[in-house]
Amino acid sequence: MCKAFIFDLDGVITDTAELHYQAWLKMSNEEGYYFDREINEQLRGVSRRASLNIILAGQAISDDKADELMTRKNGYYLQLLETLSPSDVLPGMHNLLLELNARGIKVALASASKNARPILHKLGLMPLFDAIGDGWSVARSKPAPDVFIHAAGQVGINVHDCIVVEDAEAGIEAAKAAGMQVVGIGPMQRIGAAHWCFADTCELNLAQILGERNAA
Repeated sequence: MCKAFIFDLDGVITDTAELHYQAWLKMSNEEGYYFDREINEQLRGVSRRASLNIILAGQAISDDKADELMTRKNGYYLQLLETLSPSDVLPGMHNLLLELNARGIKVALASASKNARPILHKLGLMPLFDAIGDGWSVARSKPAPDVFIHAAGQVGINVHDCIVVEDAEAGIEAAKAAGMQVVGIGPMQRIGAAHWCFADTCELNLAQILGERNAA
């Protein structure tokens, strides 16, 4: 029985992928690192440091330099986030969150982002979440299952009674490693390992998901 839904943030609740891309691109151009949209796809769902390592492509830098680069990129990203508003919630997600609240199903966030709370505030969604798991919550980021297990613990629900909504391979892998079932959003080549697959958020069907789970 599903007692909690746990949501990823970027690409599920709102699409900040383009903002991340612009911020990483600006930092990379300043430093002379090669970065394009294909590389950016590899950053989906992973931590800031793991993202930087992908961009570095094996180039060694000091921890201090890495911290400076991540701080600079985050500063650019935060500037871009100032443009976010409730109109940037992805189609269908606000109503889905309201329906989960009305049904008494717990709602939690499990994101690699360290900016998850300010993003939810700007989107006007904080009151609809019972718990927040973010980049500050656990040491290991996705594909480790830690943030999902943390989120389940925050709402007091067994991992086997949680359904995760994800758009990234790393997130789907992490949720399954945590013992949770997964709703995937996006192209099949990316989310095919999920238990339920939808092309985009407006196609999500809560009754279908809960019905399939109950019938399993």
